[in-house]
Parts: sequence; structure tokens; C-alpha cells
Amino acid sequence: MDLQEFVDNLDTMTCVMSVEMKEDGKRGDIRIVCGNPAYVASIEQVWDGPQLASNKFVPNSLYQNYFPTDLNFEEICYRAAVLKQPVHTYVHPDRFDFWFNLFLLPLKNEGNIYYCTYTQEVKPNADIDQMATKSHEISDAVLSTCIKLHGAEDFRHTMRDVIKDIRKICKATTCSILTFNEAERTCKVLAEDRDPNTHLQSMKAVLNEESSFYDLVESWPDTLAGSNCLIIKDESDWDYVQKKNPAWYKSLRDNYVESLVLFPLKNSEKTMGYIWATNFETANAANIKEALELTTYFVSSSLSNHRLLKELKVLSSIDLLTGVLNRNEMNHRIDAIIHGEEHFTNLGVVFADINGLKRVNDKDGHSSGDDLLKNAAKILEDIFFDCEVYRAGGDEFMILIYDTDEDDLKKRLQKIKDSDLGFATASFAAGYYFLEDSKDILKALHVADEKMYEDKDAFYKAHPQLKR
Repeated sequence: MDLQEFVDNLDTMTCVMSVEMKEDGKRGDIRIVCGNPAYVASIEQVWDGPQLASNKFVPNSLYQNYFPTDLNFEEICYRAAVLKQPVHTYVHPDRFDFWFNLFLLPLKNEGNIYYCTYTQEVKPNADIDQMATKSHEISDAVLSTCIKLHGAEDFRHTMRDVIKDIRKICKATTCSILTFNEAERTCKVLAEDRDPNTHLQSMKAVLNEESSFYDLVESWPDTLAGSNCLIIKDESDWDYVQKKNPAWYKSLRDNYVESLVLFPLKNSEKTMGYIWATNFETANAANIKEALELTTYFVSSSLSNHRLLKELKVLSSIDLLTGVLNRNEMNHRIDAIIHGEEHFTNLGVVFADINGLKRVNDKDGHSSGDDLLKNAAKILEDIFFDCEVYRAGGDEFMILIYDTDEDDLKKRLQKIKDSDLGFATASFAAGYYFLEDSKDILKALHVADEKMYEDKDAFYKAHPQLKR
């Protein structure tokens, strides 16, 4: 068959791919044998946005001449060419700004070289109808996830249910949602589900043992190389990971990982975390990929909304200047204690105020006064590291200390009095009250506040020149 003549008779962007199979059963080279004018134009056309590695089409070239090694691309070519399976998939690789509607059909092989057609439609936006054309089983699994996420009241509990469903879809040994903090260079497990009979460590245990795990997470985008996921299911895939990311390869092998599915969770272009499943049913890799492509779309959306709500809650409860809890949050806590919604024993209440703030504002300017307030808040957070520190208003702070005693309160109060606020004319005034039962919270607030003002009066009597 004249392959060039064959594809030239097709109007849609089409090429012929070849897949080499080695004697050991591993994939060899995958090449773009020939393409019709529409396909060649898609390579040689220069447009705004991401460019291919080469804009000159050369028949029978390695596909890596145009874009990085992509195990997902190799897998669909292998399925069509070698396994003789017609393939249809709808994908959005991260390295491109558009979606691909792909159709692959097997052709007759020549010895150990196998062929398939590769036809693509390119769209700038997602086609919901295409995303919805999944098998009955996949649709049911994704619908179940959507329902759980939509009705979620307890976000973490819902995520644990979702990750359990994902593990069942993959028939995997372990499955987890891993998030990370770029500023702190830390990772944490949002949700995890494991086969009770597995000998594999939990992801939480791996994070505890591998203190530099964030370095591995930071290397994943390069290993994904612009693809929307990574699936490691056979020795060809492992060879790729070993060459591309030897440190991660060693970590996986040291932890007895035999197969892996990794999907980024994205909000727009920003990666928030990853869904990770290990030792899955590799024979079902294609269906797993289709199911998780849709599932991660909805999980990403839910995670993004949760983060937004969390950020809004933080903004509503944190004093923006000092970073401690604000008066609104303090009132909520006190109201809850007064109305019996919360109850504590052995509770300490401390009020602290800054002597000399007005003098700093008048002499050095309000920016210096702000610095003084921030210094004061930082000192109080350090002394009361296990407590709740509130900015009650102006230069006044209130602290709630749980499960304490009077000796502990006196020691902490002395630390406040000995603190250096960074300004020679500034110091703390403070007062406290210890109560065995939080039902007496109103009395505690009143007495601690009175003691603070007594301390402030004593300071200004001793230093009348600093009186505001």
C-alpha cells in the first residue's frame, strides 16, 4: 500500500504512525511516517502560542523531533498499531492551548514494524459532548464522584470517599490526593485509601521518611513533559522514568511500586496537587485513564473552590496588619463560650497593650507604629505558640490559653514584660486571669482587662515623660 497516497485522499489532518517492537517485547522507535497536506501544515504553520520543537516536516522522523517523549501518546499508538484496536480519545495536553479529538485505526504491519493512521481535530475549547462520550461504567463512576463533591458538607470526609472510589476504579493498592505548598516547600496528604492487605507504605509514612520528597514533586512536571498524566505500567514506561527522573525512579522502586498513575490537579494553569495511585490493574490502563481524566477535572474544581473559601475565611478571621486573629473571630469565640456551645476547664485569659505607641506614631510616623504593632504580635505568637492570639483593637491584644495553670500564666506574663519591642520607648502592659471553668469567662475578661490597665497606669506613673 502506498501510505502517502492513502493519507492524501483524506481531508482531515491525518498521518501514518509506525511503532517498532523489539524482540524483548519493548517498544522501540515511534515515527511519523507520512502526513497529508492538512497534517503537514499543522506542523509547519507558525502560530501564536506554544511551538513544536521543529516546524519542518520530514517523513519517517521520530515523533520526538516535534514534541517531547509522551507515554500517553505512545500508548495509544501502540494500542492501535500493535494491538490492532481502533482508538478514539479526547485530550488536552498541558503543552498545548487546545484540545485534540483523536482517531487511530490499525494498518497492516511489516515484520516488527506496525502501522496505524492518526487523525486529529483541533479545537480551542473543550467540547462537553466529547467529554461525555464515555462507557457506561466510566460514566457511572464519574457521576458518583460529582454527586459526592456537589453535596459535600465535610470537605475532607468527602475527599476520603472520593479517593476510595478512585482506588476502586483503578483497582489499585493505594490511592491518595497529595497537595503541596510552594512557599514552605512541603507536601501533605489530603486524602488516602489503601488496600488493608497491602505491604506498601502509606503516602503519609513516605512523606515522614523522605524529608526531601518535595524535591521529587518539583521534578514531576518535567517528567510529565506537557502531558496531562503519567501512567507507568510496563518496562518500557519504567525505562523512560529511569532515564528522565532517576531520583524518583529509585524512590518508587525502593517503595515497591510496580505501576503508577499520576494526574495533576489544576486550577487554570496552576497545579494545586496530584492524584496518585499505585500498583493498579495495568490491563485496564486505557479505561483508568479515561475515567481519571474526567474525575480529576471535577476534583480539581472542588479543591479550587475549597481553597478559595478557605482563603476567604482566613481573610475574614485574620487581622491583616499583624497576622493574628481579629476582633470578629475573638467575638465569635467568646460568644460560643458564653452560650455554652464550647466549654473548657483550666483556661487562662491575658490582655496585653503597648505602652508608648502614640509616641512612636507622633515621633517616627505611622509606618513605624505599624512596625511596632507587628513586632508586638510576633512576640505574643512566640510566647503563646500553643494558644489563640487576637488583636482586640488598636494596640490591644487578647490571648486564650487552654489547659493551663496559674504558674504557667505567671511565667508567660513575665516573658511579655521582659520582651524587647524594638523601640526604646515602647513596652507591654499586661494582665491575666485564671479560671477553672470557662462558664466564668465574662468575669475573666473583666478582671484581666482591669489588671492590664492597672499595669499601664503604674508604667506611666513611673515614666510620666512617656505618657500619651
